[in-house]
Amino acid sequence: MKNKIFIAVVLLLLTISASAQKKIEVAELPKPAQEFLKKHFSYTTVELAKKDAEHGEKGFEVKLKDGTEVEFWKDGFYREVDGGDKPIPTDFIPDNIKAYVAKNHPNEKITHIDYGHKDLDVDLTNNIDLEFTKDGKILKDKKDK
Repeated sequence: MKNKIFIAVVLLLLTISASAQKKIEVAELPKPAQEFLKKHFSYTTVELAKKDAEHGEKGFEVKLKDGTEVEFWKDGFYREVDGGDKPIPTDFIPDNIKAYVAKNHPNEKITHIDYGHKDLDVDLTNNIDLEFTKDGKILKDKKDK
């Protein structure tokens, strides 16, 4: 009896999880998201696009064939770009942040940018983790342990 209840609970959780992250076509993404991908990631293709309800926020998650992951707010503007260990394009990154990286870490490239609710997180190729205010003032500059 306990096994049947356990299996039922697992199936229910899987169903809820699947509905929270529904696979969609690229054409179903908001226009700003489609334009962002076309402008900054035209060298690769979309492997997977899905609706994402992470942290109670409705938005979208896109996985690209080159391994990059891009998350968008529900309005289609980017929230996070994660290249893993690989550098990401920087055309969309604010100039003051690019200037800070160029001045303080001239041999490194940006691999990740994440707009949180209060700050902006940037990771570099040498595992340096930077945090900025929304307007680009540095809050933290340290190497990950």
